[in-house]
Amino acid sequence: MSVAVLSASGIVYAKFNDVNEGVVTTDVISPEVSKPGVKPLDGAVDILLVGMDSREDAYGNPLPKEVRDLLHAGVNYGERNTDTMILVHIPVDGRRAVAISFPRDTYAEIAGGFGKHKLNSAFVYKYNDVLRGEKSPTDKQAMEKAKQEGRKNLIATIEGLIGKAVTIDRYAEVNLGSFYEITKAIGGVDVCLNNPVDEWRSGARFPAGRQTIEGAAALSFVRQRYELPNGDLDRIVRQQVFIGALAHKVLSTGVLTDLTKLNNLIEAIKKSVVLSTGWDVTTFAQQMQGLSSGAIDFHTIPTLGGAKIGGADVIRIDPKQVNEFVTSLTRDERTAPPSPPSSEAKPPATPTTVPPKSDTKVTVDVRNASGEAGLAAAVQNILTGKGFLPGAVGDAVPQRTSTLFYRPGEQANAERVSGELGGQFKLTADASLKTGQVRAVLGDDFPTAMGRALAGQTGPAAQGSPTTPSRTSSSAPPAPSAPPINANGVTCVN
Repeated sequence: MSVAVLSASGIVYAKFNDVNEGVVTTDVISPEVSKPGVKPLDGAVDILLVGMDSREDAYGNPLPKEVRDLLHAGVNYGERNTDTMILVHIPVDGRRAVAISFPRDTYAEIAGGFGKHKLNSAFVYKYNDVLRGEKSPTDKQAMEKAKQEGRKNLIATIEGLIGKAVTIDRYAEVNLGSFYEITKAIGGVDVCLNNPVDEWRSGARFPAGRQTIEGAAALSFVRQRYELPNGDLDRIVRQQVFIGALAHKVLSTGVLTDLTKLNNLIEAIKKSVVLSTGWDVTTFAQQMQGLSSGAIDFHTIPTLGGAKIGGADVIRIDPKQVNEFVTSLTRDERTAPPSPPSSEAKPPATPTTVPPKSDTKVTVDVRNASGEAGLAAAVQNILTGKGFLPGAVGDAVPQRTSTLFYRPGEQANAERVSGELGGQFKLTADASLKTGQVRAVLGDDFPTAMGRALAGQTGPAAQGSPTTPSRTSSSAPPAPSAPPINANGVTCVN
């Protein structure tokens, strides 16, 4: 039995090591961060995951026409828009990750002196600018150089938008064929839709409810943005639940112990994924074993609604608000070591509760233990609108009594949450919570009518679709444009 386990582990290690040797890489991260041998989880790692609207594979070869037809990818116009941009932050302990989506139409300052434009143009502006300076712009070497500079410009633009919150130290790029290749390799992923869809542009034709998708259907699922209630913001939610489902499947023993699926996955990655130079996939995969699929939370940066600027439809943002939002989600707390015991015995101190200052940041997790579907997400929306930071949203075992759990010594934080929600809570200390964290469990006794009045709705917001927060003041804590999604389980979306 021991020999069999060790042999299997050796094969898995060899397969991941094969990725290091065969994957396409790009030199876009500074050597200090990306040099080989550096273990990314020795400190927090921040990955920029990019979905490229390109009809090429990872090697720059055009996708065959039959593949483009199958994927509803259209003509190979050589488009270079980055239609998916997600910052993945994995803290020092490597046990939990947060993924933050940036809408493609976000109106922001583009690095490289290109001014304000849609965020998804940061790559293509630099790409075209570099090619204009080349003697042979159609030469493959010149195009590869333009791609590399385009990626650097996108990274610089995202870092400029989020300020000093994080420094991107890993880059991963997928193309249109990636969803097809990878989902086919692992046997599909589970998703769920609130309503049936039939949209010809993307080829999205799905029934309502839970279902398993792979290949061309997977690409249609993440690409559809027409005929969705919230357009591209709904597409972002689709992408978040899809990536969560993908992580859930890949991190499961059903893939990691199935050598056929593992081999297919490795081959799919090599054909359709580009990684930044110096990313040791073997080491990273080993360290990621401590990250269960449910420990990934998805968020979207706060937005201020749509507008038409220069004839283009854009999404407005407040850069300061975005910076505060990203900072709040990527700030890793370290627990201070306990003080050495004193030689003089003292009686245990009585815990005291210090009222929080008005600017104290309190993160609230919301769990629905009532019979009303979607109540947790609706309550989360109103709490973030009142200045609380968004935590995880999900369901809990049904119970009668609504309860607020708080870290010992921080009862005032729970009282503050209770006051905003009508005071119908039992307050209970929980030493497992972090500093500034409160968990709200909504039981059957939570006043449903009050929940509706507070949230204003229990429809789209409760189902995971984005909402646009109102702009109060530049100093107000940020509010997310969509309730957070967790990779644990299947969330039904628009």
